[in-house]
Amino acid sequence: MSAKIIALTNQKGGVGKTTTVCALCGVFASRGKKVLAIDLDPQGNLSFSLGASMEGVTIHDVITGKNTFDEAIQRTENCDVVASNILLSGSELELNTAGREFILKEKLEPLKERYDYILLDTPPALSILTINAYVATDDLIVPMTPEILSLQGISQLTDTIMAVKKYYNKSLDVRGILFTKYNSRYLLAREVEDMAEIVARQLESVILDTKISHNIQVAEAPAHQKTLIRYAPNSKASRDYIKLADELYGK
Repeated sequence: MSAKIIALTNQKGGVGKTTTVCALCGVFASRGKKVLAIDLDPQGNLSFSLGASMEGVTIHDVITGKNTFDEAIQRTENCDVVASNILLSGSELELNTAGREFILKEKLEPLKERYDYILLDTPPALSILTINAYVATDDLIVPMTPEILSLQGISQLTDTIMAVKKYYNKSLDVRGILFTKYNSRYLLAREVEDMAEIVARQLESVILDTKISHNIQVAEAPAHQKTLIRYAPNSKASRDYIKLADELYGK
């Protein structure tokens, strides 16, 4: 067994990165897979949503060499989690050694034989944490809402993603752009999708067939610290995320 490492990215916040990480963790765990979620966002939204404590040993301690991943992994009812907190925001200054882009990749290596999936939630900014995620990951999924500013958030990352693919991680696979909060009845949604096709081609990728519906249960699940499939298994959004997992990784 060697884990598939998956990162979610977009420079724009509020596009469904954390929601998608939580939802995919839930789908994979429901299928009996061993899942680890790593929160790389100093806001710690993924940690909270999955029921992990933001005190104690966090990803900040791991990447700065103070602690190991084994000391940081928390076992929750949802899946295994490595939490984050606001201390992680200082990592740009702390990670200043040569080869700093490879820190996460190197530290993840021993864990790959213990999990089926390792999911990384990146911050809504282009930082050394984001670069570390791109270098460490196998698959990149780019969530966006059908809005111009969300599309702009991807456009700003395109050069960085392609540079990482060229110089640091030649096997990086941009699996696709994922539309969230999607309603096909809106003209804007269809217009933005047409523009997103251009960006997808620049990324040597595609628009994913699966689109995530706007659904109130998506917003409610984190308050209960449950994945969507545990909180509302029969909701339209749960079915959408199951379809997404099937599209990308099979049943």
